[in-house]
Amino acid sequence: MVMCFCRKWAIVRTSWTDNNPGCRFWGCPDPSSSCGFIGWYDEPMCARSKVIIPGLLRTINKLRKAMDDIKEQASKHEKAMEKIKEQATMLKYYLVYSWIFFVVVLVFLL
Repeated sequence: MVMCFCRKWAIVRTSWTDNNPGCRFWGCPDPSSSCGFIGWYDEPMCARSKVIIPGLLRTINKLRKAMDDIKEQASKHEKAMEKIKEQATMLKYYLVYSWIFFVVVLVFLL
């Protein structure tokens, strides 16, 4: 275990900056503390990893946003479909009632 400058047990965090993507480091557990303790947990990354990982993270974020947009559109379409089904049911009732009315009128006229 590692202690920070304010004598608390440091916790492992993950950096998602462009310079250190996915690198774990020890940090002060108190976010309001000003001790600023940082100690690297992982070995330094190669230059290629520092270039590739941020691009992959941006792609993942774009895909997640696209999925959220598609889910929102699907929800809207499901609601519209429910309204259409309700309208179709009402039209079926109107059709049945009109045929019943037609038969009743036909019986009384004959």
